[in-house]
Amino acid sequence: MSVDVGDKAPSFTLPADGGGKVSLKDFKGKTVVLYFYPKDDTSGCTAEACAFRDALPDFSKVDAEIVGISKDPVKKHDKFKEKYELNFPLASDEDGAVCEAYGTWVEKSMYGRKYMGIERSTFLIDGKGVVRNVWRKVKVPGHADEVLKAAAALK
Repeated sequence: MSVDVGDKAPSFTLPADGGGKVSLKDFKGKTVVLYFYPKDDTSGCTAEACAFRDALPDFSKVDAEIVGISKDPVKKHDKFKEKYELNFPLASDEDGAVCEAYGTWVEKSMYGRKYMGIERSTFLIDGKGVVRNVWRKVKVPGHADEVLKAAAALK
C-alpha cells in the first residue's frame, strides 16, 4: 500500500513515549508532519530528529505538529527522546501496521544484502486529514527546512 498527495491520511493510534498514545485524530484542524525513520539513536535518525527539534518553534508558528514513527519500542523512544531533548511525540509501530499503511515498510539493500526496513519518509497532512506533500527516500540535510516551507505554504 502507498499514500500519495491528495489521499486521506490513514488514521492510527499508537503507543508513544512517556507512556502515552498518539492518534492522528488528535490533530484535527492542525497541520501534521508525520515522519517515519528507521531506528532510534543512529546517526541519520538522530540528525533528522534534532533538525525537527530545532525547527519546532518555526513549525509552531505555522500551526504544524511533528510526530516521529519507527518500529522501536516505547522504552527505546523514551531514552532517545531524553538523550536528545526531543520536543515532539515519538510513536511506536512495533507490529508495522502503520508503516504498511503509509507504504514505508519496503525492501532495502545494503552491501548486496536485501532486507525489509523503514524507508525514511515524511508526510505533510493538512487539518482535514488530507496528504498535501510526500517525501520518500529522504536525505536528512535540509529536509526539516523543506518541510517547514511546505507547511507554511498551507497557511
